[in-house]
Amino acid sequence: MFVDTAWRPADREDRLFTALGMQKSMDDLKFNKVAAGFLMAALIAMGGYKISEMLVPHKKLAQNAYPIEVTQQVASASAAPAPTGPEPVLALLANADVAAGQKVAKKCTACHVFEKGGQNKVGPALWNIVNAPKGQIDGFAYSQALAGFGGAWDYVALNAFFYKPKAYISGTKMNFAGLKKPADRANLIAYLRSQADQPAALPTSDEIAAETQ
Repeated sequence: MFVDTAWRPADREDRLFTALGMQKSMDDLKFNKVAAGFLMAALIAMGGYKISEMLVPHKKLAQNAYPIEVTQQVASASAAPAPTGPEPVLALLANADVAAGQKVAKKCTACHVFEKGGQNKVGPALWNIVNAPKGQIDGFAYSQALAGFGGAWDYVALNAFFYKPKAYISGTKMNFAGLKKPADRANLIAYLRSQADQPAALPTSDEIAAETQ
C-alpha cells in the first residue's frame, strides 16, 4: 500500500484557518457574556429604581427644606449724583480753631493783608471781609467777573470760594487752587471773622440746616 506522506502547504492553511475560526468563536462567546452582564446589571438597576418609587413615592416640596435668603440689590435709576460742591462748614464754625485758621491764612499773605488799616496788594485787603459786599473794597481793581458777581461774602459764599475760587467765580484773577479740607476752610473763615471791628454773628440752626439741604 502506497501512502503519500509528502508535506502539502494546503494542509497547513486548513489547520490555520480552523484554529483562527475556533479563536474567533471563543472571542465572540466572551463578548456575548460581557454584554449580557452589562444588560443584566442595567435591568436590575432599573427594577430597583421602580421598586423604590413604589415603596417611597417622591413628593414635590412646597418650599426648600433649608430656605436660602437672597438679598436683591436693585439699582436705582435715579441714584443720587456725587457731590460737586464743597462740604458744608457752617456747623463747624462755632468750634473752629482761629489760630489754625491764621496759619492757613499765611498761604495768602503774598497777595492779601488781614490786619486793620492794611493796604491792598496783589489782592484786596481783607479786614472786615465777612458779610462785606463782593468786589467793593475801595481802591482795588477787581476783575469784571468778580465786580459784577453781586451778593455778599457770607459764610456760604466764602466756603464755596475757598473750595475752588475759579469754579465759584469763573474769570476771577485769583490764582489759588483752593482748600479741599472742610476743617481748613472752617478755620480760615473763623480767622477772617475775628479780623473785624465787630465779628459777624455765628450761623443760626436754621442756616446750618439750610446749608445741608
